[in-house]
Amino acid sequence: MRTLLLSLGVLLAFPVGAQEAEHGHEAHGSPPAQGEHGTGHMGHEAREVQSLRDIPLMRRGSGTSWQPDLIPRSMLHGQVAGWGLMFQGLLFGGYDVQGGPRGDSAFVGIGWLMLMANRELPSGQLVASVMLSPEPFTAGANGGYPLLLQTGETWQDEPLRDRQHPHDLFMELALSYSHYFSDTWGLMLYAAPAGEPALGPVAFPHRVSGWYDPLAVLGHHWQDATHISFGVLTAGILTPKAKLELSWFNGREPDEDRYDLDLRAPDSFSLRLSANPTARVSAQVSYGYLKGPELLEPEVPVHRLTASATYHAPFGSNGFWATTAVFGRNIEGEEAPTNAFLLESSLDLDGHHVVFGRAEYVEKAGHDLVLPEPLEHSVFDVGNLVLGYVYNLGPFGPVRPGVGVRGALNLVPEGLASFYGSRTPVGGMVYVRLAPAGAHR
Repeated sequence: MRTLLLSLGVLLAFPVGAQEAEHGHEAHGSPPAQGEHGTGHMGHEAREVQSLRDIPLMRRGSGTSWQPDLIPRSMLHGQVAGWGLMFQGLLFGGYDVQGGPRGDSAFVGIGWLMLMANRELPSGQLVASVMLSPEPFTAGANGGYPLLLQTGETWQDEPLRDRQHPHDLFMELALSYSHYFSDTWGLMLYAAPAGEPALGPVAFPHRVSGWYDPLAVLGHHWQDATHISFGVLTAGILTPKAKLELSWFNGREPDEDRYDLDLRAPDSFSLRLSANPTARVSAQVSYGYLKGPELLEPEVPVHRLTASATYHAPFGSNGFWATTAVFGRNIEGEEAPTNAFLLESSLDLDGHHVVFGRAEYVEKAGHDLVLPEPLEHSVFDVGNLVLGYVYNLGPFGPVRPGVGVRGALNLVPEGLASFYGSRTPVGGMVYVRLAPAGAHR
C-alpha cells in the first residue's frame, strides 16, 4: 500500500510541464484594480515581502495559519468607511456514492462562506472575520455525509465511522490585531469564540490544493481537526517571513448540536512555527496538547504533532498549480501512536480545465473504525487514491460555477476486507461547484 501511495505522490507533486507565469501582488486591504475580477493573464509575480505591511492579505489561510503569497485571487472586495470588506467562500452540491457494505449514498451540500473586515492602523492592522457553513442543513443527515474510512466525532452518542461529520454553522467568529514595532517585527493577537488555534496547516476546506475536492481528508483528526474550536486565544511574534505562535484553547470537539457555540474554559495549548521563505512556499511545524478532545472519552488526552509544506506556482498563461504535503501524529492516552500522511494537488490548466488528486496513508485504530471488541486496540493501515476533474464556467456576475467529478479508490488491509467487501472499496461524487467570480479560477 505504501508503495502505491508513494507512486501517486510523485505524480501529484511533480506534474509535467509546469511553466513560469506571473501573478499580481495584493497588499492588505487593497482592492484589486478595475477589471481584475475577470479571467485572463495573471499579472506579475508576487514581489518579495520585506516589511510587515507588505504581507499580502491572501497569505492568511484559516485562523492564523499561513499559505504561500503567490495565490489566485479568491475574494470579492469592497470599501466601507475606511474598512476593507472581503468576501470569499466555496459551495459544493452533488450526489455522493460510497460502495461496499459500509458505504451509503446521498445528495449533499458542502462548503463555507466568509466575510472579513480589515482596517489599516498607524501602528498595525485589525481584522474581524465571520465564517458560516450550510452543512448542518445540507450535510447533517445521519451524522454527516458518506465517506469510506472516515472517522471522528459522534452521532446519537455513538462514534461516527465511514461518514464525515458536518461542520458547525459558526466556523469562525474572530478578531485579530497585529501591532508593528517596526517594518521587520511585530506582535499578533487573535481571540475567537469560534476559531482555530495555532495547530496544523491551513485546514483542508481552505487550502488551494484542495479547492476543487469537496470531500474531507481521511487524516483530518490527525492534522487539522481543531480548525473549529469554541474558545481560542492566540499570541504570536511576527516577521515578514516567519511567525511563532502560542494558543490557549478549548480542546473539546464540537458536539452534535451544530447550531450553537460549545463554549468551555480553555484547557489545551499549542505551539506553531510558520515560515514563508519565498512567495511560492509556506511551511509549518506545530505541537498541541488536547486535554480531552473526545466527547465519549473526555478523560483521554491527545498529544498532536504536525508538519506541512505547501507550494504554489503559475501554470502557463492562465493556469495555476498548488500542492500540499501534511504529516500528523496522535498519541492518544495509553494507546500506541498513530500517523497520517497526505499529499494533495490541484492543477488548473488554463482557467477552465482543472485536474486534482490526493493520496493518503493513515494508521487507524479499531475503535476509531468502530470494529468489534477484539479488534478495538488493533491498528490498521488504510488509505485512498483520489482523482478528479472540474470544468469552470462563466463567470456569471459575482459567481463562477463549475461542474466536477471525483473518484476514490480506498485501500484496506486483509483484516478489514470482510467489513468493507473487498480490499479496494470505491467511492465517487458528481457535483456543482460555486466560487466567487473574483477568483481567476
